[in-house]
Amino acid sequence: MVTSRWTAAPAQTASPRRRGAVLERAILDAALEQLSTVGWNGLTMEGVAAGAQTGKAAVYRRWPSKEDLVADALQAGLPRFDAAPDLGSVREDLLELCRQAREAMFSRPGFALRSVIHECDTIQAERFHGLIIGGVVEPTVKLLREIVERGIRRGEVRPDAANGYVFDAIPAMMMYRSKMCGSEWSEGDMAEMIDQLMVPLLRPHGA
Repeated sequence: MVTSRWTAAPAQTASPRRRGAVLERAILDAALEQLSTVGWNGLTMEGVAAGAQTGKAAVYRRWPSKEDLVADALQAGLPRFDAAPDLGSVREDLLELCRQAREAMFSRPGFALRSVIHECDTIQAERFHGLIIGGVVEPTVKLLREIVERGIRRGEVRPDAANGYVFDAIPAMMMYRSKMCGSEWSEGDMAEMIDQLMVPLLRPHGA
């Protein structure tokens, strides 16, 4: 049997149209991808729509502004720190928490968040201040507090070490050296910070 070269190709099934939560998730993921690759200044609603394979109207219908979209994308994408590590010693607990913080900093949401922090002007940054405090700073400080207070109960940490300056030390150091020195926080870098900064800072007097 001879088959004509004009025989029609098999019909392809069209992709189902995404709606509701599925489409919103795709748009938020596309916004995070844009932030982590082209940054805040390079992100456009058109680019996000293209990345999500949807129309620009579908984006604007849900988020009337770039700021609204980015706020929700960060809120949905930021990692959750649910429990403080408990590995038997303050040193190991702090080191594991630093590993988790490093993974978060260099994840796609982490790169997205840093693009917002570094590129937004003062007025724009105000929009994200509460999100950064509530979604990143406060959860990290809460876990640090748990580790330090557990260390006090074990006798590994001096009783007056449970204060805001101590809790700020690790986040401040990691953010500063990442931004100013381009540090990617290798295992050795984190161990050195814990051993040379945190352990002496927390050690009981006279120990």
